[in-house]
Amino acid sequence: MGKGSTYIYFDGSCGGNRNVDPDTPAGWGFCVIAGDNGIGKGHGDLIKEKSGRVVTEVTDDGYLGANIGSNNTAELSALAHALRWILISHESGSVVLRGDSEYAMNVGSGKWKAKANKELVRTVRNLWDEVSSAIEVYTEHVRAHEGHRWNERADHLAFRAMKGESPLPLQFWKPGRR
Repeated sequence: MGKGSTYIYFDGSCGGNRNVDPDTPAGWGFCVIAGDNGIGKGHGDLIKEKSGRVVTEVTDDGYLGANIGSNNTAELSALAHALRWILISHESGSVVLRGDSEYAMNVGSGKWKAKANKELVRTVRNLWDEVSSAIEVYTEHVRAHEGHRWNERADHLAFRAMKGESPLPLQFWKPGRR
């Protein structure tokens, strides 16, 4: 880890997390940052950002294994899409995945055994294994809603995707604004 690392901030969002089902809206988002120093002031350059809805219908494009919309499936979907981006677009150097979900990072990397969301976790684990066989991948926990600019941006992307709305362009967005 260090100066040559690419940082990817990922987050998920779900409107309610009780009595969730396949129709519960949930969203994911991630942003790729080059030159981040990790302290939260927003250093670095935004290279790429992406977001979308958690797909729970097996026949739909983008289905990764989520059978409900929830905070956990949103976080895992965000991690899966970030890992896919790494496979397709990352050029060189290590990657630091930073998120506010210890659950997603630990089940996604295989440190914890999943008790739920097993099909989605299997997808994430397969992506994790593929990425980590080619490059060094690290995870770092970031506290949610603490004003960390890039984590707040990932939250904004996920929240807007969950709502079915487009994110604000970076130049018009302020940290903390969902």
